[in-house]
Amino acid sequence: MAFLLAHLSDAHIGPIPRPSLRELAGKRLTGYANWINKRAQAHDMGLLGRLVEDMAAQKPDHVAMTGDIVNIGLDAEIEAARLWLSGLGSPENVSFTPGNHDAYVPAAVPRIAETFAPWTTSEEGAGFPYLRRRGGVALIGLDSAVPTAPFVASGRLGAEQREKLAALLDKTKAEGLARVVLLHHPPHRGGAKALRGLDDAAELEAIIARHGAELILHGHNHKISLHRLPGAHGETPVVGAASASAKAGAHYPRAAYNLYSIEREGDKILISARSRGLGADGETIEELDALAL
Repeated sequence: MAFLLAHLSDAHIGPIPRPSLRELAGKRLTGYANWINKRAQAHDMGLLGRLVEDMAAQKPDHVAMTGDIVNIGLDAEIEAARLWLSGLGSPENVSFTPGNHDAYVPAAVPRIAETFAPWTTSEEGAGFPYLRRRGGVALIGLDSAVPTAPFVASGRLGAEQREKLAALLDKTKAEGLARVVLLHHPPHRGGAKALRGLDDAAELEAIIARHGAELILHGHNHKISLHRLPGAHGETPVVGAASASAKAGAHYPRAAYNLYSIEREGDKILISARSRGLGADGETIEELDALAL
């Protein structure tokens, strides 16, 4: 029986609660100005709610949320995001990886880690990468979120995460599991604009080339995308998700989420993908073009 995995990203839960002057110190000042001038008009929480309702109607076995759940890392934002993530399902059935907005300032990093720990629990000990085995699938979550300077949205895994990832890929391959890697930033070179990419993408590409994976899912770019990386046993599809709250007429594509059907047929793992999202009328949630994995 196929395992159905839903993937959504970049919810950017809003509106941002009015911050104090003290809270606006540093990078938060530019981020708050950006929210008022642009992002507040681009992200629609009512639309996000309808998208989540539609996703629930598909009855996925598990949901992956790949980051940017908040905007500038305020405590009040993080609490609102926790309540929203709780609405997607129990931590047993929902996995989370943080994005650059979740690590907007250094002070937000431990708060995010503590608040969303139930959705990042691992069967291999605390911390990232985590491993969650579900229905013949190994969900391996990476943390690419690091605090950066204003106007920089890049990410980094670091040597320790990469080393542990390689070991988990080998271990779960030996167990016969379909290995699905989750992270926020695109995992390949050229996957994002300057100052927005994964700093150690070349090293991650090399790991996939040596150890393989069946699927890599990411967010960050606010659009559905498909890339392929050379893997140990053939190409690995890399799929990006749109922002789950982007309304029609925004400067990036309309809100959507992706669905992946994963099943084993003999010694092969078969994966098919499709997308559902906001239609051209700006109201209807409908089936979009299939992703040819």
